[in-house]
Amino acid sequence: MSSIISSFGTFDDLYAQLLTLRAPLLPPGKATDPKLTDKISSLYIHPTLEAAFHLLNCDLPSAHFLVRHMQAAPMFEAMYLHGILHRIEGDYDNARAWYGNVADTEVFKKNWSGKEKGLEFIGKVEAFNKKREGDKEALEKESVEEIKTVIDHCVEKFGSGQVQDASVAWVQPEEAHKKMGQEMVSGGKGFRDF
Repeated sequence: MSSIISSFGTFDDLYAQLLTLRAPLLPPGKATDPKLTDKISSLYIHPTLEAAFHLLNCDLPSAHFLVRHMQAAPMFEAMYLHGILHRIEGDYDNARAWYGNVADTEVFKKNWSGKEKGLEFIGKVEAFNKKREGDKEALEKESVEEIKTVIDHCVEKFGSGQVQDASVAWVQPEEAHKKMGQEMVSGGKGFRDF
């Protein structure tokens, strides 16, 4: 990893700090440590890494802002993080759709031996959230490991250095996907109320 230094410390320091927080498993309501939002953003790291760091802090709005700019090929890492975000927030059907969209990608295969294994994990989290079935500690550990694997992949692919213009990672979704996203945001067809 890198020792890029911002006014808030290094990539490695902040990553280590994020790994001490509660695991991102269930809908958090708010960021675990709101002060970390600025620290994460001030690193100017690749937007997939920034989104993953926000997920470790359970800052779903900040992560969602970033992944929505990268929700099409070739940004499979961000698409996968989008699925993880929806798993954490409790939108399990949306999470399953995103996991399905990236099931054949290198980053997904680093975590799961197949699409079914990833979907099985979503099912276990859903069962715990809705019925308190399963081992919370084991699920939290698996959730953190899933995000760590994506982070490791992104560091390998994009590096952990500063990115001055994050828009280089933005992709334009197809027209049908744009319309669906707009309906979710302003048409009342989404999981959340804005």
